[in-house]
Amino acid sequence: MITAILFDLDGTLLDRETSLKQFISTQYSRLPALHHISKDNYISRFLELDCHGYVWKDKVYQNLVSEFSIETLSWQDLLQDYENEFLHSCIPFPNLHSTLITLKTQQYLLGIVTNGLGTFQRRTVQGLGIENYFETILISEVEGVRKPDPEIFYRALHKLGVTPEQSVFVGDHPTVDVLGAKNIGMKAIWKRDRHWTEPVEADAIVEDLGMLPEIVQIFNDL
Repeated sequence: MITAILFDLDGTLLDRETSLKQFISTQYSRLPALHHISKDNYISRFLELDCHGYVWKDKVYQNLVSEFSIETLSWQDLLQDYENEFLHSCIPFPNLHSTLITLKTQQYLLGIVTNGLGTFQRRTVQGLGIENYFETILISEVEGVRKPDPEIFYRALHKLGVTPEQSVFVGDHPTVDVLGAKNIGMKAIWKRDRHWTEPVEADAIVEDLGMLPEIVQIFNDL
């Protein structure tokens, strides 16, 4: 019987690509020091350097400052702006809140297991307005271990008081999320992402978070 559902954050609950594009656009508009660059060039180069979130922003901004000869703001200034302001650009995937409400109403325990920096990821959760839905939130920097290491999954399950067989993990990364969860005996649901190849290990695939309650019910009916 499935009693707990754990989620990845970026690309699963947070529409990271749309959120990041919105943030970059607003950052450009807010900071006159960037206006010698065309807005389209600033946005497109930022996204290229970001590599879907797998390059941290200190490196991104160092490259941008050098390539675009940004003189009156340092890369540290731009990074601080990102860390302070990104939460105002956080955009959820469709049906996020309604799905979490449904799952809570159905008495499932909910958690988040995410790689990333502690304060920043906490602020992202805050920006989405979803912190109160979750019994536990584990962030790799705080835990000192990253997905797909089994330890971070086990810690989350321990905090919820459930076994792997009683839990499902929902995430967008085929290896970090799906395979990581499967390796400890959890069921895994892949949140489809066009950047990744469909994982054969997934127990189910969702295009929309609103599909989750029905899929988990199917697992429990088997």
